[in-house]
Amino acid sequence: MTATLRAQFADYAAHHGTPGNRLCHSVGIPLIVLTSFGLLSRVGLFTVGGFTVTLAEVVLVAATLYYLTLDATLAGLMLVASALLLALGRLLPFWAAATLFVLGWVLQFIGHYVYEKRSPAFFRNLAHLLVGPLWILAKATGRA
Repeated sequence: MTATLRAQFADYAAHHGTPGNRLCHSVGIPLIVLTSFGLLSRVGLFTVGGFTVTLAEVVLVAATLYYLTLDATLAGLMLVASALLLALGRLLPFWAAATLFVLGWVLQFIGHYVYEKRSPAFFRNLAHLLVGPLWILAKATGRA
């Protein structure tokens, strides 16, 4: 784990100290990632060899490249998790993806304003929108 990732995890953790907030994020963040991929997979960009590349694949590649600058092992794990969430997200009807996306964000704000009594970390640092999913994965795999 790079010093940059340790610093980002420390900053992120400072905004997620209560068990209620961490629980809301443990459910809400995966929901947001799943449904973001599901919604973005509806935006076709171009076709290569019969496969339509969507905005979801572009976001997945861009996020993976960013994660590789932080920690190669976590980036690989996140790539596998993201590919699985993308495949599952494609199966969701639009209404379900949109509803679960909103639910995921509601859980984030409940966590921050009901339990943490503090604004979300991404209000100060937009990189936390990508750090959050990595932090959840690192916690789940014992790497944080």
